[in-house]
Amino acid sequence: MRRECDNERSLLLDASSGVYDPEDLAMLGHLFDQAITCLPTCMRTRENRAAIARLVLQRAARDELGSLANLMLALVSAG
Repeated sequence: MRRECDNERSLLLDASSGVYDPEDLAMLGHLFDQAITCLPTCMRTRENRAAIARLVLQRAARDELGSLANLMLALVSAG
């Protein structure tokens, strides 16, 4: 299913930092890949990819990955 978008939007988020073990990084990378896949092609910009990466890292730093994963599942189901 191809989704259309009228314009490209960029998200601005604060930067996060942390130290993660390889298993956690693999899981974060998987979440990132899923989020990018959910976006319409026209929104897969460098800026949006960076914003999503920051969002995933912020949620990981705050132990909120469960809620982020639930949101992504809802987006996939709605698409």
